[in-house]
Amino acid sequence: PAELTVLRAGGLALDLRTRRVAVEEASVDLTAREFSLLELLMRHPGQVLTRQQMLSHVWGYDYDPGSNVVDVFVRALRRKVGAERIVTVRGMGYRLTG
Repeated sequence: PAELTVLRAGGLALDLRTRRVAVEEASVDLTAREFSLLELLMRHPGQVLTRQQMLSHVWGYDYDPGSNVVDVFVRALRRKVGAERIVTVRGMGYRLTG
């Protein structure tokens, strides 16, 4: 089977080959880290991901887990792809809604 190169979730399309993201068919520019974070969320739709999981996957273990870098990037992503798509699960982390 052909390798999946485009991830889709509720109006979002993320092309792993071209590193392009579309929201409802409109192209959106993301930084490399934003792209990685969105890719992680889109690979686990509906699943709650902890900040620690996000930190280790997107930034590597050399970042301080007490850092708010995940929250800052989630805010930036929400502005670009729509706040309603990324849900905060209090005390847990974040999840992507479909």
